[in-house]
Amino acid sequence: MTNLDNLKYVNQPIMKSDAMSLVTGKPVYLDDVAPKDCLIVKVLRSPHANAIIENINTTIASKVPGIEAIFTYQDVSQKRFTMAGQTYPEPSPYDRLILDKHVRYVGDPVAIVAGENEQAVDRALKLIKVQYQVLEPLLDFRKSKDNKILVHPEDTWRSLAPVGADNKRNLCACGSEGKGDVDEVLNNCDVVVEGTYHTKACQQAMMEPFCTYCYMDTYNRLNIISSTQIVFHVRRIVAHALDISQSKIRVTKPRIGGGFGAKQTVVAEVFPAFVTYTTGKPSKMIFTRTECQIASTPRHEMEVSVRIGATKEGKIQAIDVYTLSNTGAYGEHGPTTVGLSGHKSIPLYRGLKAFKFAYDVVYTNVMSAGAYRGYGATQGIFAVESAVNELASKLNIDPVKLREMNLVKEGDVMPAYYGETATSCTLDRCVARCKEMIGWDEKYPARDMGNGKIRSVGMAMAMQGSGITCVDVGSATLKLNDEGIYTLSISSADMGTGCDTILAQIAAEVLMCPLENISVIAADTDATPYDSGSYASSTTYVTGKAVEKTALGLITKIKAFGANMLKCSIDDVDFDGKSVINMHTNESVSLNDIAVSSMCGATQSLQHTESNSMPSSPPPFMAGMVEIELDKETGHVEILDYCAVVDCGTPINPNLARVQTEGGIVQGIGMALYEDVTYNKKGVLAENSFMQYKVPSRLDMGKLRVEFANSYEQSGPFGAKSIGEIVINTPSPALAHAIYNATGVWFKELPITSEKIAMALLNKQK
Repeated sequence: MTNLDNLKYVNQPIMKSDAMSLVTGKPVYLDDVAPKDCLIVKVLRSPHANAIIENINTTIASKVPGIEAIFTYQDVSQKRFTMAGQTYPEPSPYDRLILDKHVRYVGDPVAIVAGENEQAVDRALKLIKVQYQVLEPLLDFRKSKDNKILVHPEDTWRSLAPVGADNKRNLCACGSEGKGDVDEVLNNCDVVVEGTYHTKACQQAMMEPFCTYCYMDTYNRLNIISSTQIVFHVRRIVAHALDISQSKIRVTKPRIGGGFGAKQTVVAEVFPAFVTYTTGKPSKMIFTRTECQIASTPRHEMEVSVRIGATKEGKIQAIDVYTLSNTGAYGEHGPTTVGLSGHKSIPLYRGLKAFKFAYDVVYTNVMSAGAYRGYGATQGIFAVESAVNELASKLNIDPVKLREMNLVKEGDVMPAYYGETATSCTLDRCVARCKEMIGWDEKYPARDMGNGKIRSVGMAMAMQGSGITCVDVGSATLKLNDEGIYTLSISSADMGTGCDTILAQIAAEVLMCPLENISVIAADTDATPYDSGSYASSTTYVTGKAVEKTALGLITKIKAFGANMLKCSIDDVDFDGKSVINMHTNESVSLNDIAVSSMCGATQSLQHTESNSMPSSPPPFMAGMVEIELDKETGHVEILDYCAVVDCGTPINPNLARVQTEGGIVQGIGMALYEDVTYNKKGVLAENSFMQYKVPSRLDMGKLRVEFANSYEQSGPFGAKSIGEIVINTPSPALAHAIYNATGVWFKELPITSEKIAMALLNKQK
C-alpha cells in the first residue's frame, strides 16, 4: 500500500487543466471551432409513432435556394447497425438504418436535408411531402412482450451476442440467474416485503447538445469532429453505417459540454458524416434542445419488482429482483443496462441464503433509451433500497441498524456480482460517518415543526463498478520530448470530469516531474492509442492503470538510454525524475540531455505505450442521507441537508471527486422529485423543452455535504476505484424514505412530485 502522505500530485486537489479556458469563455466547444461556411444538416422527423412511408416527394424542397442535397431511405445503405458505443461485437442488436422506410417513434428520422444556411434548411424541411401508412403503436412496455404488434418485424434485424433477444417477440434481451431456492427461503422468513418500483426515462440534460462537424481531408478521408465520449466506437459505427472501411475515417473531439452517458451513443454523427462523404463538402449538425428531448437516448424506463425476506431480528435471507426494461424503438444499451439493476443492488447485502435476478428488455414505439450515469444501477437501487427501508419499518428496526447488520464488508464474496470479492470496502464507515453528519439519532424518523410542516430523514446505500471486467480497454502513450518534458496521449474523453487532469496527475506522480511538464493529447483515432472510451466508470481505474504502467515502462527506457550514455549497465542506474544516476560512481546525465541525445543518431525510441484491461471491477460504495421539510398541505418537499460519504478507493483528485459527487446527487434529486416524461395515446412526448421538463436549480438542492471514507484498491492506480456513476444512485431511495417518514406513504413511482404527495395525503384522510 502506497503512503499517500508522500505523494505530490495524486490525492491532491489540483485545478483542472482547462478550467480557466472554460470559465473565461474561450472558444473550445464544437460549434466554436467548426467553420461558419459548412453545410447545415438537419433531419425531417416522423410525426407518427409507428408508420410505413408510402411516398416521399422532395422535388419542391430541393428547389429552395441554398439547398445542397436531400436524402431519403432510398439513398442510404441497407446495412443495419447499432448506435450504441460498446466494444465489438456489440451486445446491442443491429436494428437501425440511417433512414428507414418503417418509422418507429415520433421523432424517428425520415429525411436528411443539407443546405448552405439554417433558414434554407428549415424551409426545405417544411416542403417535403410524405405519405404514411399509419400503424397502431405499441406504447405500454408492460404489454410489449409477445404482443401482436411487432416493433421490428423485419428479417434483416440481427443480434450479434447471446443476450436472449428475439425481435419476433419484441425482446431486446432476457435472462435470469440466481443461487439457492428463493421461494423456499422466502416462505421460511419471518417478514417478507414485496413491491414494484417504476422509474421513468429521465433525460441527461447536458448543457451542450449533440453536435458533429465533418470534412474530407487532403487524403480524401472523412474527418469527424464530434462531442462524443467514444471516438473509436464512432469510427467503427459510422464505417458500418456508411458501408465503408474504417481506414477512411478519422474521429476526434473538442472539449465536451457534458455527456452523462448520452454521448456514448452515436446520436448525431451518422447524418453529417453521410452528407460529407456523399457530397464531399464540410457539414455540421447541431441538435436543438427540442431534438435532445424527443430524439435522443434517455435513461431506460424500468419497472423493478422486489421481494426481500428476513428474520424477525433483521437478518436478510433472500432477495428476488425482476426487471422489466423499456428500450424504446431501438435496442441501444438495452441488453447491458438491465443487468446493473440486479448486479449493483443485490450484492450490497451479505450472507444471503438465496437470490434471484431475472429480466426482460422490450421494444416499444417510443424514443429509444441509452446510457445515462448509473446505467441501470440507479433504477435497481431505488427499488431494492426502498424495499429494505420498508423492511426496517415492518420490523420496527432503525434502518441504519438494519444496514449495519447486513451490509457487504471487505473480504466478502459477492455472488450476484459475478462472484467477485469485495477487495476494498469501507461501506460500514460510510454509513457510520453519514449517520454522524446528518444527526440521524436526533432526527429519525420525523419531527412535527407545526403549521403543517414535517421534518424527516431518509437513507440509502449504493455501489457501482469500475469498468467492465475483461472488456474495457484503457491505453496510454508517453513520449519524452525536448527539454525533458512529456506528452501523454490518451483516448478517454474528458467531458467535464477532469480526466485529462487526473491522468496527468498519475503520470506526473510516477515520472516524478512537475505536473506542467505533462501535456495531454486526447481522443484522436489517428494519433492516440485505442481506448474503449469514457463510460462504465472506467477512466480512472482502467485507463489510469494504463497510464501508471506506461509511465513505469518509459522510466525503464529512460534508464536504459541513460545507462548507455554513462557506459554502464541498466542495473547500475536509478532515475529520480530529473537525472539517470550511476549508483556506484554518482555520475549522472540529466533528463534534458537524454532527450536531446535521443534526437541525434539514436536507435532507441523514448516512447512507451501500454494497454490495460482488468479482470475485476472493484465497486465503489456510498451512503447517502437526506433531511427534508415537507408541507403536508401542498406536498412540497424542501431539501434541507444531503450528506454523502463515498468509498472510491484513493481519490486521485479530491476536489474533482467532490464535484462529481455533488453533481450526481443533484441529478438524482431531479430524478426523484421533478423529471418526468409523459406520452399521449399517439406517442407524442409532452416534455419537449426545459419549460416542461424540470431539472433542479440551485434553489432545489439544499445543502450538500460530501466526505470520503477511503479504502485502498490494490489493483487500481495508487489505490483508486471509480466515482463517476455511483454518486447518482442514493437520492431516489433516500428521498422516498424521508417522504414516507413524513407522510406514512410509500411512493414507488418516480418522480415523487408535490402533486402526488398532496393527493396521497388527501386520500389518506378519507
